[in-house]
Amino acid sequence: MRVVLDTNIVLDAFVFDDPASRPLKSALAALQLEWIATKSMRDELARVLCYPKILPRMAFYKVTADHVLAQFDGQATLVDTAPKAIVTCRDPDDQKFIDLAVEHQALLLSKDQAVLCMHKRLLTLSVQVQTALC
Repeated sequence: MRVVLDTNIVLDAFVFDDPASRPLKSALAALQLEWIATKSMRDELARVLCYPKILPRMAFYKVTADHVLAQFDGQATLVDTAPKAIVTCRDPDDQKFIDLAVEHQALLLSKDQAVLCMHKRLLTLSVQVQTALC
């Protein structure tokens, strides 16, 4: 099964070690899921890892941006940017995750309300949206 992870889910899994993200990390490690992403998603992650609000939290959890990006590079399969989906997210920063999930009919993991409120519309496009891997 293919999965698209928004940036907050990646942070939960690889920075904050959120207990809700542990099933996801296990499934990725066991190759039960294929995490697909684009270069722009990696670029966004790299940018977010430099935010002043994130840096102290990374220090607290004893992780570095290099470590997080290495997890991304080692586990995500980079694919081409997807064309714009027929549904539009009210947050333009989240559109790339929706586009990719629609293009590949992938599971989309997100905690962003702008994405979660679209779950019914996305389900009609064969995309399931969840906040965590159940």
